[in-house]
Amino acid sequence: MIAQLAFASLTRRPLRTALTALGIAIAVGSTVVFLSLGEGLRSAFDDSLEGLGPDIQVSYGAFDSQSLGSVPQMPLHYLDELEAAADEYGIAELTPVLVYLRGSLVAASAFVFYGIPVDTDLQRVYRDFRLIEGRGLEARPPETRDQNARRAPIVGEAVVGEQTAQRSGIALGDELRLNPEAAFEVVGIGSAEGGLLDNAILVPLEPLQAALGAQERLSFVMLELIDPSPAAAAAAARRLNEAYPDLGFQTRSDLSGIFERAVRVTDVVRLGISAIALVVGGIAVANTMLMSVFERTREFGVVRAVGARPRFLVALVLLEAVLLALVGAIVGVAMGYAGAAVVNQLAFDVVGLDVAIVTPQLVAFAVAVAAGMGLLSGIVPAERAARVPIAVAVARE
Repeated sequence: MIAQLAFASLTRRPLRTALTALGIAIAVGSTVVFLSLGEGLRSAFDDSLEGLGPDIQVSYGAFDSQSLGSVPQMPLHYLDELEAAADEYGIAELTPVLVYLRGSLVAASAFVFYGIPVDTDLQRVYRDFRLIEGRGLEARPPETRDQNARRAPIVGEAVVGEQTAQRSGIALGDELRLNPEAAFEVVGIGSAEGGLLDNAILVPLEPLQAALGAQERLSFVMLELIDPSPAAAAAAARRLNEAYPDLGFQTRSDLSGIFERAVRVTDVVRLGISAIALVVGGIAVANTMLMSVFERTREFGVVRAVGARPRFLVALVLLEAVLLALVGAIVGVAMGYAGAAVVNQLAFDVVGLDVAIVTPQLVAFAVAVAAGMGLLSGIVPAERAARVPIAVAVARE
């Protein structure tokens, strides 16, 4: 009976109910989109880390956001020292890497260059690497620069990730300009599991170092161990940290933890923004219920006069508020799915990854929060409805 009365009350004023539900839907939808970004980023990081073959990544100092800067930090002599100590620490292979981020206001012109030795076995560094078109990297002498030419000289070859090639319209034979002093000729288009290589451009290490004026610097060294088990990798990383305190040694689980902490920081920001939207939605529900109680004062007085107890009116108003919130939540979840799809489409065009994932747990959380918001928003109107004296309520016009 209470449910029927609550439903009838909401449908009696369809415009007000629809506008309030829309406000809740927008709040819930934005919450779903914001929180889905965290789930998507976690999934993207996990996939990328799974696609990396090396067991330990070596950075200069602790790995943080500065480690991915445009200027490499690790002195080259550390590579020689690690190679000399390979047998002692169970290192099977070492792969030096130089990462250069070429930014641009236009997404299609922003590239991530990975400089690696030309003889690197890419299937060892990137899981399930495969060439889609062309061939792999080969050593080639740089062009002699023509002082009258307007283009940068070709200093090496490049293998472009599939998604980068699609996003930027890159084809075999194209020239990728690094700076006014150097360019690379595209000789292959490749792909690998995890998406990291798909969004990168592989070039020979030494030409990239020379073009950046960093002949004695690296960004990372990737180590492949004889025993690749997680326990052996963790033990080797500890021993290496003790021997080389200036360097940072991160296993796959360490990198996963670093990215997880970074995502958690963004989770706090997204939760804060979502909380503001939900509070606004809750105020809208409370305002609607207060207006409804004020307009139905005489109706409540008649109900009380025929024997209804105050708790009946409290339950009725609270149920109306919860129903209103749930209707908005259902619409909001649908809006959240649509918003996440739009975000993924935009992100895929820019970075080639889906960065928003709407999980069942996220949907359940959003609906539960909306129901709780409706319940809290209905407490004050419900108490007001129960406190109105019968005589005053019945006499009211």
